Amino acid sequence: MTATDIAALARPSGTWHFPSPFGWRTLLVAIVAFMVLFRTGADVEIGPAIFESGKGIAAVAGLADDSQVARGFGTILVRMFPPQLAEITEIGRIAGFDRDRLPLFARVETQTLVVQSLDPETMRMVARATEREVLVEPFGYLRQVVAKLIETLEIATWGTLLAVLIGVPLAILGARNLSPHPLLVILSRCVVSLLRSVPELISALFFVLAYGFGPAAGVLALALHAAGFLGKFYAEDIENADPGPQEALTAVGSNRLKVLRYAILPQVLPQYVAYTLYILDRNVRMATVIGLVGAGGIGMELKGRYDLYQYAHVGTILIAIFVLVFAIDQLSSWLRRRLI
Repeated sequence: MTATDIAALARPSGTWHFPSPFGWRTLLVAIVAFMVLFRTGADVEIGPAIFESGKGIAAVAGLADDSQVARGFGTILVRMFPPQLAEITEIGRIAGFDRDRLPLFARVETQTLVVQSLDPETMRMVARATEREVLVEPFGYLRQVVAKLIETLEIATWGTLLAVLIGVPLAILGARNLSPHPLLVILSRCVVSLLRSVPELISALFFVLAYGFGPAAGVLALALHAAGFLGKFYAEDIENADPGPQEALTAVGSNRLKVLRYAILPQVLPQYVAYTLYILDRNVRMATVIGLVGAGGIGMELKGRYDLYQYAHVGTILIAIFVLVFAIDQLSSWLRRRLI
């Protein structure tokens, strides 16, 4: 303890004072930040967005007469519920249909349709009733959505696995305390930054052009972007590892691989598991988004149904995505508790 500290402790309590929590510099930074937010807020129209959102909430609560936002959401929600579970297909469109070998729980029904057609005698539109036979599968569409969800999960899993395989060597080469040469550090960090700077949705567009529509484009898009994140996080953890064990192993002549195996990995492995589980959780959600551009998964189904204005099908897809993301989150939490 220095003489200044002893003198400070010896002062009467009435003379003690806490330092000011902010000064003129803090005030200046706050003013500049407010001006920047005010200017950029006008560019992104945050004011009208907040006003319309508040008006919509007031309309739902009965405090306002009308709101465009409330009407829009209300129309979509009414069309989305109840969710579509069954699949109805006209029998005439099913090739090789066999009435004696129907799918499980399926049945054949006769539907009456009323269509408007032109009467050639009176030249007026008249309503005519027609009948058609359809195959009704009570859970046919739900089964289709589950199959697409499984494909989405497979895309996310393979994207994460490839990201780990790419990210680990990039991290080893990019860590200053482990890389064999400083130039490799710069080169590795350039590659990691490049991979991280291209969003999955953009790279998926190019991969769809190169590989065609399907899950392969989604796997590569997710893998490259996630490898950028994992390469950065893994390298930072290697650099922040306790240098004591590394110096001890180096002093007895151990090479870099032994230092990595016995001094660094035991320290960073829990963080690596946490990062990888987070990337898996994120890839599941992003696999849904990149499907919108044709990169496979449930996103392609969502885009198709939305373009056909089949909002009941869209409601089923959104509920299924929520269930999948919730299940992955619970599984990740369980794995973290078990492994970390």
